[in-house]
Amino acid sequence: MSLINYPKIGQTNDRKVFISFYIDNKKIRLYNGKRINSKVNPNDYPDNQRLHQANILAAEVYNYISKGGVLRTFRKQSAMIGKLSDLEYLNMALEDKLNGSYSDKYKSTLQYIHRDIVNTCKGNEITLEDINSNLSKYTSATSYNTLRRHLHALLNAAVSKGMEPRDLLSNKSRKNKAKLNKPFREIRPVLDEIRVFNDKLFLCCLLTYGCLLRPHREIRELCWGDFSSDLSQIHLSGHRNKSGRNRIVPVPVYIRENLVKGEDSRNIFSGELEPYNSDYFKSLWSKYKAQSKVLEEHQTLYSFRHTGAIDIFKRTGSLTKLQKAMGHSSLNVSLTYLRGLEVAELQEEDMPMIGPF
Repeated sequence: MSLINYPKIGQTNDRKVFISFYIDNKKIRLYNGKRINSKVNPNDYPDNQRLHQANILAAEVYNYISKGGVLRTFRKQSAMIGKLSDLEYLNMALEDKLNGSYSDKYKSTLQYIHRDIVNTCKGNEITLEDINSNLSKYTSATSYNTLRRHLHALLNAAVSKGMEPRDLLSNKSRKNKAKLNKPFREIRPVLDEIRVFNDKLFLCCLLTYGCLLRPHREIRELCWGDFSSDLSQIHLSGHRNKSGRNRIVPVPVYIRENLVKGEDSRNIFSGELEPYNSDYFKSLWSKYKAQSKVLEEHQTLYSFRHTGAIDIFKRTGSLTKLQKAMGHSSLNVSLTYLRGLEVAELQEEDMPMIGPF
């Protein structure tokens, strides 16, 4: 029990009354019963009745906390004493995530998961049955694993807020069949066709291939101030890219030839202070794909990034250089990326040798 003393009655110079007590050596002062869901408010009464009402408030607060009631922090959702429900901790976790520097897509997925859990729970506690009921709706292994991963992040955040840790994700990830991200065998014909179709999509594809930036956020949000004065480098701070680290990316000459520097604060595509919406290049690519005569099946806007990665690895043979160019957090991520592209990591000369028979 954190409350070690019966609340005392006090009064300010302007004759407002309050009760005070200590929790974990921290002095708490209450002027009314709002934080314990009580309607008692001594200072709504005439001066000669306030002390009596303050004594009623003191008794209510003491009894409430003694019976395990939750006392929340002032103007916040967290509990100073007592335990909130699972859903209340989940609400706090979601609020923290939404205030963090995450992508809009990530936040949207968390909101979707949170809404599903809240609608599924029969009470205020989250059960394994609730979790399984939500995840069982997904027949696709990719969707299932994505939602499971995001749910795990949300539950971990709720536990850090005070929710009792429990094994709510005992079911394992589903095994995905490996999918080949198809690079371009010849990139020039594709770029020539895109240039005729739309100059903004063309520049986006060039930057995706030549700078290996991600198109839908890192490239779409680029401002002229992100470039060096001679346009030879792009500087991205940690909150602007997926790795969360500051990045300096060289800009090849064939890209610089297609750039006309504008005001630092202006977006390089929209020409305004704000970038185009998050689906801008996705929509453009869909329109281009529908009329393309050179695009092959399974080739996407990200195929330019995949093709650039393969080119770097084949020319340098260096995983470290590939890691830096791609902005990967570790060499393991780069290795996994190459496996997904089915890039041969072993050559014939690397295999066990034996003389002719």
